[in-house]
Amino acid sequence: MHDFKYKNSELYAEGVPVREIAEKVGTPVYIYSHNTLLRHLNAYKDAFDGQPHIICFALKANSNPAVLRTLAKNGSGADVVSGGELYLALKAGIPAKKIVYAGVGKTDNEIAQALKAGILMFNVESSDEMAAINRVAGSLKVKAPIALRVNPDIDPKTHPYISTGLKESKFGIPIEKALENYRLAKKLPNLEVVGIHKHIGSQITTLQPFVDALKKVIKLINTLRDEGIEIKNIDIGGGLGIPYNDEHPPHPKDLSKAIQPLLKDIGLNIILEPGRSIAGNAGIFVTKVLYKKKHPKKEFVIVDGGMNDLLRPSLYSAFHNVLPLKKNSRKKTRYDIVGPICESGDFLAKERELNSLSQGEMIAVMSTGAYGFTMSSNYNSRPRVAEVMVKGGKFYTVREREKYRDLVRGTKVPDFLK
Repeated sequence: MHDFKYKNSELYAEGVPVREIAEKVGTPVYIYSHNTLLRHLNAYKDAFDGQPHIICFALKANSNPAVLRTLAKNGSGADVVSGGELYLALKAGIPAKKIVYAGVGKTDNEIAQALKAGILMFNVESSDEMAAINRVAGSLKVKAPIALRVNPDIDPKTHPYISTGLKESKFGIPIEKALENYRLAKKLPNLEVVGIHKHIGSQITTLQPFVDALKKVIKLINTLRDEGIEIKNIDIGGGLGIPYNDEHPPHPKDLSKAIQPLLKDIGLNIILEPGRSIAGNAGIFVTKVLYKKKHPKKEFVIVDGGMNDLLRPSLYSAFHNVLPLKKNSRKKTRYDIVGPICESGDFLAKERELNSLSQGEMIAVMSTGAYGFTMSSNYNSRPRVAEVMVKGGKFYTVREREKYRDLVRGTKVPDFLK
């Protein structure tokens, strides 16, 4: 569910016409619904109520400080994968003891930053990384809390670029190698083994992969206990999908119902890492029609938002629903909706049937609250767009649109070129 609805044929974000926001702030622009973010977070809280748990929002999905503060104020933790994400999580008020740190390429500086902050645990991706964390922790004279990310070799039935739980994936330690790595971790003097972690992918729309992966992990937990290796936390990852088109992904309560029978007797704190399922349908991307262009076999709508602003369609051929800000009864036309970037791969939608669009009209690209702005860039030297948050009948600019001078911030021309 989300709070972007038509009222009298006009698209609203909660209690504000989207058109008013776009006219005031300009296009392209990302717009987030405060109410939707809270509803989706609370769906997880309610689903796992009565079970010790921490919901660690995945910052990779959306790291806008206002979004993070909204979630932090309502009890969310954070799943981070870089020093920058850790900085943003802490700055938003997320307690360090609710932060887990994943990612295959943590640097010494990032490890030290996390140790000094006092995070809940590192999700360790390799034996080399384990050695690095042990070394950095030793230099700081602290013990590093770790979980091993195990790769259970489960197919999540999602796009191969966002599938992370198969043997060919770069993520995690193969589950058959996990025991020897836990034995190694137990011997390293500056590590404290506190958990186990798995995450098999993103935009998962069926429950069986979660169940199958968890069964493998629980079997490993029992083996670890037989070895005298006791852990406190089981991080089951994230990945629950959202409806972009005609998908019918499970609700968090369905996930809870499916896995609770497996979790009820192990006596561990459960950590969840939802990202897309909290933020995805809490955001839209609004862009304006610049030109229309008719070729013998195609009709194009050229808009002011491009692949540098919203990469998912170009990167994954991802589907996003497209809605006009004002409903109309014009004839249906099949369009490719493309941006201004000098790449043939620059498109927001292909072969999309819409009521005929006019020059200057604005459209909303739906379900873009996750992996929208966080994946944006300055390609073609385009300033990054503004972000807005709506709460009730008011809206707030939560990131100013970049200006041209921002494109040269931090750059220097050497003296020999002056």
